[in-house]
Amino acid sequence: MQNRPVEASRRNVDSRYPFYFRALICFAAAGTLLNAVNWSAPWNLDKSITLGMAGLLLVYIGLAFRISSRASTENAAVVQRWLSFTDATLIGVAIALANFNLLPTLLFVTMVQFNALTAGGGRRWFEHNTGLLLGVGSGYLIHEPAMVVNADLTISAASLIGVFTYFCAHAFYTHKQISTLKQENRTLSAEQHVSKMRTYKLSKYLPQRLWRAVTNGKENELVTERKLLTVFFSDIKDFSQLTEELEAETFTELLNGYLSEMARIAGQYGGTIDKFIGDAVMVVFGDDESKGPKSDALRCVAMALAMRKRVTEMKQEWYNKGISRPLQVRMGINTGYCTVGIFGTANHQSYTVMGTHVNLAARLEGAAQPGEILISHETWALIKHSVMCRDRGLVNVKGFSTPVKVYQVTDLRKNLGGQQSYLEEHAPGFSMHMDTDKIRNYDREKVLRSLEKAAETLKKKVII
Repeated sequence: MQNRPVEASRRNVDSRYPFYFRALICFAAAGTLLNAVNWSAPWNLDKSITLGMAGLLLVYIGLAFRISSRASTENAAVVQRWLSFTDATLIGVAIALANFNLLPTLLFVTMVQFNALTAGGGRRWFEHNTGLLLGVGSGYLIHEPAMVVNADLTISAASLIGVFTYFCAHAFYTHKQISTLKQENRTLSAEQHVSKMRTYKLSKYLPQRLWRAVTNGKENELVTERKLLTVFFSDIKDFSQLTEELEAETFTELLNGYLSEMARIAGQYGGTIDKFIGDAVMVVFGDDESKGPKSDALRCVAMALAMRKRVTEMKQEWYNKGISRPLQVRMGINTGYCTVGIFGTANHQSYTVMGTHVNLAARLEGAAQPGEILISHETWALIKHSVMCRDRGLVNVKGFSTPVKVYQVTDLRKNLGGQQSYLEEHAPGFSMHMDTDKIRNYDREKVLRSLEKAAETLKKKVII
């Protein structure tokens, strides 16, 4: 707001420069005509026409200024083009009335070319030269020139002074324009840098898809739609009790550090952070640059495992800072069709994901034990060949009338190798789940006998 008067003043001054240049041209042309008059000769029609043209040039200065000053903003450019055409025409008439005096003619023709090319390039050059030729023809009709080569410096003095002043003024104006452009360019560069920093900071608060759409001016393309997504929820167990035990500064540092690490891992696996709700984190896979439902679900589970591992590492860091209570995180993952879009009022809107499957992911997180990752059957079906999971059976969750089939994520199969404690295989007519960590010593022989009996039975069975 503070710069508006300065900018308005600068525009007002710049708009007067065409008037200054027009005044210099007209004064130079009028002075040339006055010097071309033979004052000692008897009064005749040619002398009256020449003096009248000189007076017309002087009157035209004020008339042109009045016309340009009254022109509206929309018509200003058109008015200036017509005035420039009239300038060239009047100069052409003055050249003819000055009997094509060599030096003034060259100077004025050069001035017309220079003014045309600096004003608008080839099109303006054609317009101005058309006006110049039209003026020369008109002057020739009302006054038959002597057509003699005349290099009288007395006649040329006014044109020399006027043209010299014109070019000096134009050079000063050009220098001022260049200086102004350099300053504005520096200001624009600084504003662009500030704008980029603000845009970068804004990207931290918005989903990437929404941020890209807004920055590219394509927010109208964000329509509400149904998508097959994998939704992740996590929170810290006994978070409310922790807020009461820690000082505000320590608590803020701990929470920001935790959320920063979770956000970093989510970005590493291509997840979109939908929101932070206190200590809770909601991440969505499949909305932004989806690689297919199976890949989205697998990346989400891999992200959850990476988060759990990082939290385990952070426990020691927190312990070294005096936080003796071990922080434990619960996680829930579900895959299904959700509604994605912009929701809210005209004054406040939010780009988010909604639907039953979002609620189920949140319920699974609430049903998980500390350090546990629970996934729904839909997610398990997509990642079972790459991720080892334990069957947790049916779990009653709030908001759902029937129990939900749930699985506990153990680890990626490639990470387990020969030390895996949980074996799971499925085939038509065959299903096996074995958790060696949960088999008691006195049940070991029983399990081995069952496996051997099953193996012998399968070997003897003739399968057609």
